[in-house]
Amino acid sequence: MAITEASLPASPSAKHRASGSVRESASKYALYASLAALPVYYGIQDLSKDGNLARLGNNIFQGLSNGSIWALIALGYTLVYGIIELINFAHGDVFMLGSFVSAGLWGTLGLTLATGPLGLVLGLLATLVVAMVACGSLNVMIEKVAYRPLRNAPKLAPLITAVGFSFILQNVGLLWLGGSPAGLPDLIRAQETVVTLLGIRVQRADLLALLVTIPLVVAMVTFIIKSRLGKAMRATAQDPDAARLQGINVDTTISLTFLIGGMLAGAAGLIYALYQTTIWFFQGFQAGLIAFTAAVMGGIGNLQGAVLGGLIIGIIQQISDNRIGTQWTPAIVFAYLVLVMVFRPQGLVGEQTREAG
Repeated sequence: MAITEASLPASPSAKHRASGSVRESASKYALYASLAALPVYYGIQDLSKDGNLARLGNNIFQGLSNGSIWALIALGYTLVYGIIELINFAHGDVFMLGSFVSAGLWGTLGLTLATGPLGLVLGLLATLVVAMVACGSLNVMIEKVAYRPLRNAPKLAPLITAVGFSFILQNVGLLWLGGSPAGLPDLIRAQETVVTLLGIRVQRADLLALLVTIPLVVAMVTFIIKSRLGKAMRATAQDPDAARLQGINVDTTISLTFLIGGMLAGAAGLIYALYQTTIWFFQGFQAGLIAFTAAVMGGIGNLQGAVLGGLIIGIIQQISDNRIGTQWTPAIVFAYLVLVMVFRPQGLVGEQTREAG
């Protein structure tokens, strides 16, 4: 009797691939359900009590604007990790100094509550440029002084150095403005409502965060994808030795990566100062921890993942602050991170590192 291919038993490798595919699909949908649980629960609650989703809409929109700040900082983490596989723990404190530089420049330029609209816009644009240049230059200096000499050292050495630089920058902030939070003038009247759409209040702070973040992210992604230097960054991230053989200056490319990450942190520092109207030396540690969580949640080394992770964490924070209590927010954020790592260890979008591809 002839034996057909259909009558042959499935090979163990085929069975393994099939079971792996089923497990991956189950994990993916379980993760999606977990991420949607919080907004869905409170959406149903709002519909039963208020008959509309205006409150949830406000939570989500404000979460997106707040999350855009975390996204800018998270991009700095993921850029550096993607190219040299180093967690730059000093990055959050570079962001903190961006807020300090911005606040100091307001006084230098004479920006006050009485400043007219044109003067305020021009002054804030000048502040944005200076803060980005200052933080980018600082990040490049950190790379050259602390990380470049340890390029071929065991990975623990640059990691400890990054933690040390973080404490150094924290103490710079402590000496600059002292240990207490410093209040800033509400130059843009951050909480003033510009327009209300379908019950969702669009405030000036929300517009500022989104209108600064979106162009910066688009410009950065376009630069990395289309420019010659951006292609050099991607080649170096994939294989530094091969990139060097192709004539790419790897050291300059890595410095460029730190420059871009620092500039994004400086922009985030300005937005934060205008958004919160309070700055202090410890804000970099807190923001850095949240932004690093966003980068890991989205997929370390993946630019789209860093942005997505930042926006998701912003929404989770806003819903938790408004519905559950601010004291529970950090625990809820990290509970979501644990869920993501359990169901999808490579992050929501997937890692882009030398090992992960």
